[in-house]
Amino acid sequence: MIVVDSSVWIDYFNGAETLQGFRRDADYQDAKKLLCALPVRVMVGQDIALKSADNYRKLRQQGVTIRKTIDTMIATYCIENHLTLLHSDKDFLPFQQFLGLQTI
Repeated sequence: MIVVDSSVWIDYFNGAETLQGFRRDADYQDAKKLLCALPVRVMVGQDIALKSADNYRKLRQQGVTIRKTIDTMIATYCIENHLTLLHSDKDFLPFQQFLGLQTI
């Protein structure tokens, strides 16, 4: 399985923020229909939340500050479940470099 970050969907929808940034209702409805057809998994429970905090701290020790908590959780979920992440967000690069995140 491949996890797809919203950064890819944003690019796919020509730079519009996924579901929130559509100006035309018809575009929003089309995107919503496409996205809702995809499988969804619950990513964060206590275990992933705690491991995310550990990963954040490990990166801080390397001199890296992650700007968004959600990126830490997404990366940690993928690392812990041996899933590949498809993204176009440079914030995931430290997870690749220091923590073994597999990406496309």
